[in-house]
Formats: sequence, C-alpha cells, structure tokens
Amino acid sequence: MNVTRLSRSRLTGASGLLAGALAGIVTAVLASTALAYRIVQPAAQPLLEATHLPPLLTTRGEAVELRYDVYCARSEAEVDAPCTADGTVFVRAGDTGTFQEVAVREERGASEGRHVAVLPEAIARASTGFSYYAVFRSAETGMVTTLPAGGSAAPQRSLPLGRSTEIILRAHAFGREREAGGRVAEAAWGTGPAEAGLEQGKNLTPIGGSAFDIEMDGTVVVLDEANKRLLRWREGAARPDAVPLAIDGTLADMSIGKDGTVYVLETADMDGKPQLRTFGREGASRSTGTVAEGTSQVRVGPDGPVLLQSSSAQWMPAAREGRPVEVSGQISAGKSGRPLSDGREIVILRNGNEVRVALVGSAGVQRAWIVKSETALAEIQLAEPHGAGVVLVTRVFTDDQDEFVVLVLGRRGITARFSLDSADWAETAPLSRFRVHGSSLYQLGSTPAGLFVDRFNLEVE
Repeated sequence: MNVTRLSRSRLTGASGLLAGALAGIVTAVLASTALAYRIVQPAAQPLLEATHLPPLLTTRGEAVELRYDVYCARSEAEVDAPCTADGTVFVRAGDTGTFQEVAVREERGASEGRHVAVLPEAIARASTGFSYYAVFRSAETGMVTTLPAGGSAAPQRSLPLGRSTEIILRAHAFGREREAGGRVAEAAWGTGPAEAGLEQGKNLTPIGGSAFDIEMDGTVVVLDEANKRLLRWREGAARPDAVPLAIDGTLADMSIGKDGTVYVLETADMDGKPQLRTFGREGASRSTGTVAEGTSQVRVGPDGPVLLQSSSAQWMPAAREGRPVEVSGQISAGKSGRPLSDGREIVILRNGNEVRVALVGSAGVQRAWIVKSETALAEIQLAEPHGAGVVLVTRVFTDDQDEFVVLVLGRRGITARFSLDSADWAETAPLSRFRVHGSSLYQLGSTPAGLFVDRFNLEVE
C-alpha cells in the first residue's frame, strides 16, 4: 500500500514508514500505525483502531501471516491505560464460498498491540489466492471494528503471483538524474494571476500546488488549492489560464476525466469529513459528496472516479453512471486493485525494499514483476500501465539524500531506467507528483522559488 511520504533531504532513516504498499498504493498513509493515530488524535471517547499491511501479492512457498497493529483506549482520560481487544480473521480460498474463522493472537516479542493470525495451509497455498477480513472487539468498552470496513461484502483479496519477472536494483548511484525533455509549466509562489499559492504555517512544511493532471490534448493542469483555482497551461503557453474553483483551499488531490471533468478530493470539510467535489472543465460546480473516511487519492476509472481508502488499502467507486455512490456503497464495493480502462486492475505492494506489481484480469494475475533494491525504498509514487508493461516510480533514500527511480517494466524486465531529482520543496497530496500521458512521464516539482512540471520521454534510454 502506498502511502505516507518521506520528507526529501530531511529523511531520518528507514524508520518503517510503509509508504507505498498499495496502492498503492503505498500508498503511502496505510503506514500510520494505531499508535501514531493515538499520538495525533487522542481518544475523546472509547476507541478501537486497527491497521494492517495486506499481503496482496504472494510468491510460491512464502509464509503467509496476517499482522495487525491494534490500539484500544477506554477514554481520553485513560489514554495511558489502554484496554484489551480480541480478534478473529474470517478467511476463505478464492473469492467465493464460506469464510472460516481463525483466531488472532498477540505476537510474542513484538511491539505492544501487534497481533497475528496464521492461516490454514490449504487456504494460504490456494491456487486462486484467498480473501479475508478481520473483526476486533473490546469487552471493556463494547467497541467493535472491522478491517476492511466492508467486511464480508468487500474483503481483502490476496493473489499468487505465479510466474513473474524478477529485477534486482543494485546500490543506487545518486547524482545522475536525467534532464527533462522540456519544462511544460512553471509558476512562482504568490497570489498573482500566473502564480501558485502556498499553505504555510510556523515551523511547518509548506504546501502548494497539491496535485496535477494532464488533459487529453496534453494541456497541463495544476491544482492551486491555496488560491482556490486551477492553473492550466496549454501546449506551448508561457503563462497559465486561471480557473476559479469553489473549494476549501486546503490540501487536496485531483484527477481529470477524458471529457474534462475535474474531480477534487478534499481531505476534510468544516466537519472533518472528506469531500469529493466535481467541476466542469471551466470550473462550474456540478456536485459535492461525502466520501469514506481515510481516503487519500482520487483517480478516474472506467466507470467514473475511484478513491483509495488508506486504512483498507482498497479502491472504492465514488460514482456510477454519473451518480454519486453513498459512503456505505463505497465501502461495500472496495477492491485491492485500481480498475483500468481495459477492464483489468493493477495491484501493487511494497514491503521493505521489495516492490511487487501485477496486472490482474478476470482469471487472475496476467503479468507480474518483483523489484528488489539494495538501496532503501520509500513510497511508490506511480504504477501505471504503459504498452505491454508498467511504468513504476519509487523513491530511494539514505540517511541524507533521496531521488526518484523510474522503471519502465516490460515482458523481459526493465526496458528503460533513469533517476530524477526529488524536487519536492513543497508538500503535495500523497502520491500526486507523477502522471503518464502518451509516451511521456510528467513530474510535478517545486523549489523555494515556485513550482514546475517537467516532461520526460519514456521511449529513450
């Protein structure tokens, strides 16, 4: 799952941020443990939280154990006297049939709150993979939590990779970044017509230009959330057109449909609930809907916008046939793979310094890659189908430096590889720094002077 990102040159080491298992995704976000949640949001009432890195893709002979970080608190006043919780995993071979109950136990020698479930061999080794969900209960508080929230309607799905292409990345050589083929968008920080705004607080990392996308004709569109607008650079234009949007002006993700519809995922409204706002190409507001808690990304699927819920590492439909899907419907339709326009799904998993990527059809995994790195990996920024393969962008880092590595994965391995400067002075929405359009990769970057979008040719070694 992909999720939280490591901050550029201020990296403090491989501290276990699981940024990118997702998917993605990584992303980036699932990395938040129950303890981290406790630190940033003290329990105002009884609280039972569980986080989990699902084994979305497994290899032959791999030991499969399901681990959960569980935190239980009686109340805000008793936050240092946590309660206890018991758990059960409901699991089955494949994705149909009756679920079998497996007890969850505390893992000896692990950190407080770490629980583990060992699956029956017949299920863990099933040729069709397995599906499962977990339920945790606290008798002391009466709290119950299910992960993923959809339970039996939308369980986690684990698939065997089968035959896969293995790729070994030797120790990364920093300082050999590829130069861009062209700078297609650029704006200084500010509030002027051609500038991009910054969200900034005392002693906080600046946030600005939180997301971007590429329209069908190659127009580059940046979400200038601080100034509540889009900045749109047409092909060859030196200055952008500004399109006002009715948004809150805080960190948000964005994707654009083939018809020009703009989808903006805002992390929270005034009531603390995330919102998906839909706009026409020229900024006219079309709809606003509440979405499931913990959503971190919006992308356009074959049937409309889809959302990544970080806590479940599942992609959920936000609309069907042009109509918004209620929160309960989103949760009950979650899937581990991101739906693609050709009917397939892409599934990614990062665990430590290994990334697994699979293109999945109705009969299971069609093509898969396993990337192992000698240099520490952080989040998976992008995993996007390209030709017969996939474009994969991930961050490599040491204690004092980091870069992005771009891999074009083909049938026999890597067909192209290059490195890019992380160029991330300002924060963006999780995993929103890269897009693929045609034969090009686009990167949203920033410096103390402003933001930019660079283009790189994927067909050139």
